[in-house]
Amino acid sequence: MALKYQFNKISLQFLRKQLFIREKALPILKSKESALRVTVKRYKNKLQELNDKYNSEIQALNNFKRLWAEFPDDIFSLKEVMLHNIKIAGVKIPVLDNINYEIKDYSRFLNPAWITFGVQLLKVTAELIIQIKIVEKSISLLDYARKKTTQKVNLYEKVQIPQYSEALLKIKRFLEDVENLEKSAQKITKNRQYAAQMEMNEQ
Repeated sequence: MALKYQFNKISLQFLRKQLFIREKALPILKSKESALRVTVKRYKNKLQELNDKYNSEIQALNNFKRLWAEFPDDIFSLKEVMLHNIKIAGVKIPVLDNINYEIKDYSRFLNPAWITFGVQLLKVTAELIIQIKIVEKSISLLDYARKKTTQKVNLYEKVQIPQYSEALLKIKRFLEDVENLEKSAQKITKNRQYAAQMEMNEQ
């Protein structure tokens, strides 16, 4: 979009202010973009680790596939997931606080001995699934913010700063030309007045 401006001092001051704001903001935006890029990479590595752990746990659960038929359906349930937010480079992302499970009383004498181990396996697996979802959400939020920041950096650096600089140069040159013309016109007027005065004096 073409920059609209007028060839006067008010427009000159306005453009100077806008250019100053953008030149001051650009290094900050570049730092933010860099921080977000590094953080996204770190979270993607974390996601890979969690997925690897999750696949290992699923394998462990599958090893007891035949035994799971004996596992009582109502013993284990997820009750509450507690989160809080932290800010990274100005972006709010969720962090896991605590997970509350509901484990109903069961007889260790009437049920198979491995049930307690099974409950622990379910706990670990449930926590991994929750962690994966949280990290995925964090990556989505951070990556969106990084893309928006990159767009703003490009807008300032490649479009607006050059546009404002060029507009300022054009207005300055125009105002200088106007000033030079005014001075030339004043000089011509003074010369004419002087010539006219000399003519009158000679008469």
